[in-house]
Amino acid sequence: MCGILAVLGCIDNSQAKRSRIIELSRRLRHRGPDWSGLHCFENCYLAHQRLAIVDPTSGDQPLYNEDKTVVVTVNGEIYNHRQLRENLKSHQFRTGSDCEVIAHLYEEHGEDFVDMLDGMFSFVLLDTHDKSFIAARDAIGITPLYMGWGLDGSVWFASEMKALSDDCERFIAFPPGHIYSSKQGGLRSWYNPPWYSEMIPSTPYDPLVLREAFEKAVVKRLMTDVPFGVLLSGGLDSSLVAAVASRHLAESEGAYQWGSQLHSFCIGLKGSPDLRAAREVADYLKTRHHEFYFTVQEGIDALEEVIYHIETYDVTTIRASTPMFLMSRKIKSLGVKMVISGEGSDEIFGGYLYFHKAPNKEEFHQETCRKIKALHLYDCLRANKATSAWGVEARVPFLDKEFINVAMSIDPEWKMIKRDQGRIEKWILRNAFDDDKKAYLPKHILYRQKEQFSDGVGYSWIDGLKDHASKHVTDAMLANASFVYPENTPTTKEAYYYRAIFEKFFPKSAARQTVPGGPSVACSTAKAVEWDAAWSKNLDPSGRAALGVHEAAYEEAPEANNVTAVSDSFKVFPDGIVGKTATVV
Repeated sequence: MCGILAVLGCIDNSQAKRSRIIELSRRLRHRGPDWSGLHCFENCYLAHQRLAIVDPTSGDQPLYNEDKTVVVTVNGEIYNHRQLRENLKSHQFRTGSDCEVIAHLYEEHGEDFVDMLDGMFSFVLLDTHDKSFIAARDAIGITPLYMGWGLDGSVWFASEMKALSDDCERFIAFPPGHIYSSKQGGLRSWYNPPWYSEMIPSTPYDPLVLREAFEKAVVKRLMTDVPFGVLLSGGLDSSLVAAVASRHLAESEGAYQWGSQLHSFCIGLKGSPDLRAAREVADYLKTRHHEFYFTVQEGIDALEEVIYHIETYDVTTIRASTPMFLMSRKIKSLGVKMVISGEGSDEIFGGYLYFHKAPNKEEFHQETCRKIKALHLYDCLRANKATSAWGVEARVPFLDKEFINVAMSIDPEWKMIKRDQGRIEKWILRNAFDDDKKAYLPKHILYRQKEQFSDGVGYSWIDGLKDHASKHVTDAMLANASFVYPENTPTTKEAYYYRAIFEKFFPKSAARQTVPGGPSVACSTAKAVEWDAAWSKNLDPSGRAALGVHEAAYEEAPEANNVTAVSDSFKVFPDGIVGKTATVV
């Protein structure tokens, strides 16, 4: 990942202003420690902090068209850049950067080219002919982008809030799948797939079509000129990413430079479910496995730094970001700059345990749509910012545009959890890779129960966070929370503790409004809490709050009564551990 900052239409274009832009851009240097760039045209500034992944030697930014009248600063990867170049043969390219196609596509197609890009990206493009500009963000919001407005009439864009919050009167999270045009004077959607309307699809389930779409998504993300690996938690999503990457690595360009043995990474408290499961998968796939440990105290000590980097006070995001933040530091110390991760699967397939209570296929599908639309506020934000804090890029094949189109067109009846038929959460994904002739994974990994990353690293992690918060937030503080924090009022001591840290770094009202709120159980949306009356009395984002569903559900919930435990639906490890781990690849 890189860091971008653009300031357009400011009144002051003095040397002092240039120095200020450079100073603010430095706040993003953790995202791109390899090089810095700044282009100034009259009262417009485009700055860039580069993490070199493709074409490290010549792809410094900002990037230009032939005569440098079109300037672009980009954060992201364009996986189909070679195919796009084939249709731009009349253009002269200066670099091997995958992002340079953006400047030339604009020359050919004007503002209507964004849908041609296959990748993850946020960019700002300046046309110096008329000083017009556009900004755009990828379909799901894998890469972060914020937009702000200065008192002098300037418009700002930045990869992270910290680069513009001090200088903008108001700012927002730039919506995924949108483009801003200075000519048209506002935001408009460029991404409008069929599933976005939440209409119920009817395409029959074809396991081979689903499998092939995912394999293509993984292979695309092997495009790199630097060392890379996979994040392996040992659950379904991360294990499938690792399995597919292992199968195709030898034929990729990266194998010629870095070898054909895949590196895998996992973190957890000693004895945690993830570490055991990940080790087993790594042994099965014969990856070069790196196992990292952290203690609860080390995680607590990192909380302030984590919240500064991920720019949220959402409880589940902070719980999961902390171990990912610590792991990313270890990964970078090994010289690795890119990892492939498993975010998005649970949203697409209804993998969270609360989906066991979905009353019908209509509500099931609509909840998956809501979850995907909100990913940029939760898992995408976590995966991007927790890794970028240490100059590591995370790629997410489950959020490939074409794969999402295939998966979200399937009749949701096939995604419904039906234990009496042996269909557990994400059964259609598990079944697609259940190949007896050439097994991708051992059966008990393929059918491991869902475990959220913040749980899978060790249950005592969340318990330790709650205990720590209780020591610093008194009953009186929580009782008066609505007066201190009237917007998105924290309802637990843990939430209050995180909010206080967030407000220290980002005190403006606009900052707190970039963070979502509302009740949640086991990562559900507020709407899905209505599926079970007992959940409203046990609101917690941990998977263990899925009462009567999770093997280690919170014991103190008295009304977890009407769903039998699902252990008979899963194959169990010899030590009794059951579960599927969330996203870290």
